Amino acid sequence: MSDPLGADDLTLLLGRWAARRGPLYRSLADRLRALVEEGALAPDTWLPAERRLAARLNVGRGTVVAAYDLLRDEGVLTRRRGSGTRVAHGPAPARSDGSPDTHHGSGFLALFEPPAASLVLTCAAPDSPPPELLDGYREAVARVAGFSDDIGYHPVGHPDLRAAVAAWFTRRGLPTEADDILVTNGAQQALELLVRCRVAAGETVLAESPTYPGALALFGEAGARIRAVGTGPGGVDTEALLEGMAARPALTYLIPSFQNPTGTLMGPMDRRRVAAAAGAHGLLVVDDETMVELGFAADPPPPLASYPGGERIVTVGSLSKLAWGGLRVGWIRARPPVMDRLRRAKTLADAGGDVASQLAAAAVLRAPDALVGRRTAELRRRHAHLTAEIDRRLPGWRYLPAVGGQTVWARMPHGDAAAFAQVALRHGVALLPGSALTPGGEPSPWLRLPFLAPEPTLSLAVRRIAAAWERYGASGGLADAPRGAMAV
Repeated sequence: MSDPLGADDLTLLLGRWAARRGPLYRSLADRLRALVEEGALAPDTWLPAERRLAARLNVGRGTVVAAYDLLRDEGVLTRRRGSGTRVAHGPAPARSDGSPDTHHGSGFLALFEPPAASLVLTCAAPDSPPPELLDGYREAVARVAGFSDDIGYHPVGHPDLRAAVAAWFTRRGLPTEADDILVTNGAQQALELLVRCRVAAGETVLAESPTYPGALALFGEAGARIRAVGTGPGGVDTEALLEGMAARPALTYLIPSFQNPTGTLMGPMDRRRVAAAAGAHGLLVVDDETMVELGFAADPPPPLASYPGGERIVTVGSLSKLAWGGLRVGWIRARPPVMDRLRRAKTLADAGGDVASQLAAAAVLRAPDALVGRRTAELRRRHAHLTAEIDRRLPGWRYLPAVGGQTVWARMPHGDAAAFAQVALRHGVALLPGSALTPGGEPSPWLRLPFLAPEPTLSLAVRRIAAAWERYGASGGLADAPRGAMAV
């Protein structure tokens, strides 16, 4: 029999359930049924009591009762007075080790559900390809049309892109050869390969909190133990990070450049200390540079691997945030023997990515200055607009001003962001609560708010959030939350 599932865990699994049309109880039942069918809720899993789940979802108890009853009638759930509600017996997908599939990936998958809300502020990536990328594809198509001696299989990446990425690192002060580069299908695959090759079940991963939810999903699927290091207005708590590194985790995952979601930047002295610790302890440290080109005020900072002691530091990057999320091209910079193992895993995974996209990415990387300048100026304006709207329409809310990246880390005065996000859905805006970006998914008053949309759309989004906030208070959702300094 499965252990009872907490209301917090189930809330994370449910994702944007309230965005569906029709009665709320049917929307809740539909989402629960889907979780059972995909194996995220295993047979015999006990579900939270109606009152507790209703409080977490900010709905009436009758909504949960009606959803549970509907699924009982369908045979999906079993309910017995005085005993509770659980998932009925039936086949469920299994992991390769024979254990039931966990929920870690389901919360991440929920970010990519079709956007039922009119404004979706859960994913953060450009929504259309820039002219530089379109020009790159035109160049790539012309190149492909002239191929006569290339079968198209390049498991470690097309030589042109590997050379372009290596030159990009070298320009930033980190001498790099093409053999140091492995091309991946986006940064997410890069992280997946690193976790698969370097983290075993039960081993410890050291990571910032909050951090990128896709990384948390991978650590959870690997069965890793996550040791969290807090991040605040000045960035990661460096002393706590160094203490955690001294315990020799299997992998340390950092976003030092315009951190997702806080938009903070690790300074040169802290970078030097982290690289030195990695060298002293012989650690594998992953420097996620997905946001590195999106600083508001200065040139991209040097990679962690460029500092003394950084020989074992692995750098991950992509063009999904600078150019377009649909360009599924990323890369890993690493040295042997780490790179040797990654190459084997990548070859077995897919035998290579799309050649035309890699050639287009190479064209963008060879001359990125115009695109970088335009994107950073746009993001700087939109960040200023979003924060001004928060100041005007959401008195009492606080946030960390970003120095780069695409998101603001905002804190509600009271309550739980996951419950509030369900109310916001019913006001036409989908939000990502802090519980999705913190190890353990504990209730949190924090939200990640992206500022990629045009200014009128950002204004509309904040107006809807303000209306939802007013409703959240009227519905009794304002439970006291910790007050004080802007510690995350």
